[in-house]
Amino acid sequence: MNRRTAFRAGAAAAAASLAAPALAQSRIEWRMVTAWPRNLPGPGTQAQRVADRITQLTGGRITVRLFAAGEIVPPFGVFDAVSQGTVDLYHATPHFWFSRSRAAAIIGSFPFGLTNNELIAWLRYAGAQERYDELYARFNMKPFICGNSGPQWTGFFRRELTSADDFRGLRFRAGGLIGAVYQRLGAAVQQMPVGEVFQALQAGTIDAAEFAGPWSDGPLGFGQVARFYYQPCGQEPSASLETVIHKPRFDALPDDLKLAVRFACESMNEEAIAEWDHRNPLALREMVERQGVQVRAVPEPIVKAMADAAWAVMRELREDQDALNRAIIQSYIEYRNRAVEFAGQAYTPTNAGRALLPWA
Repeated sequence: MNRRTAFRAGAAAAAASLAAPALAQSRIEWRMVTAWPRNLPGPGTQAQRVADRITQLTGGRITVRLFAAGEIVPPFGVFDAVSQGTVDLYHATPHFWFSRSRAAAIIGSFPFGLTNNELIAWLRYAGAQERYDELYARFNMKPFICGNSGPQWTGFFRRELTSADDFRGLRFRAGGLIGAVYQRLGAAVQQMPVGEVFQALQAGTIDAAEFAGPWSDGPLGFGQVARFYYQPCGQEPSASLETVIHKPRFDALPDDLKLAVRFACESMNEEAIAEWDHRNPLALREMVERQGVQVRAVPEPIVKAMADAAWAVMRELREDQDALNRAIIQSYIEYRNRAVEFAGQAYTPTNAGRALLPWA
């Protein structure tokens, strides 16, 4: 190579370097907001792990700094903050967003619906992820499922349950569309951030509460006030967590960083459910032995009443006026029916009550 050729090659390389996207040349700093108290076992600690994993898998090219609920925006303000680009990403659950999209809420959780494994199968192999992406793109966001609590218990109650009539007038903290089911049973449902629930129970402004499971609920102190803890009846066969990114910022990433971010989020799913499965039994024993929590099973007539109420709510949801929401909900119903057909009549924590009433 002569001097002139070498000069041209060097100039071309320099021009290519200058023309490369700025993102490939510099480090990116993202702010993550969450719907959880800082270091809350389960969602709070797993949100931190997602933030750290993005930083690690990108080799520090993206650095994610986590801000817990209330540190920048309120717990239920994370959706708008990321949609508007005020912050870069959030960690929460889709079932919080029922007022914006009923379809988003059922991706989070629905009574007698899909288990964790079934939900992931539906997203990955039945076209639901593409619709999930399309739905959130309306809000300028890119979503990833990044964890799941597995089957959740019905919740903590001040008084024992004997019949479905006990829900009439019951002031119950219940999240998402689960609350719509309890409203059909006559409950006065309260939507409130998890960090406010203990004080509400203690003050007597609510009579019962559900959140995630013994590992997460124990440190929040619910069982210290409402001592009757009811075992699963199918109200939440699973409950998804999501990491959602401001779409223009995600779209601007080079392909290798997009892949790293995706893997950082999705790899948390198996890890999260395994952690809950491991820690929930240990936490339950501690709650019973140290807090005096009394474990009860939901009476079967209540399970049947809840199953009927859940299907009544789902019938209303599938008539949604928006075509995309309607398509997602119908796809969910059809996939759930196939899953129940395969699971059969077995009464297990993840299948409890699902076979009582087919969703036609």
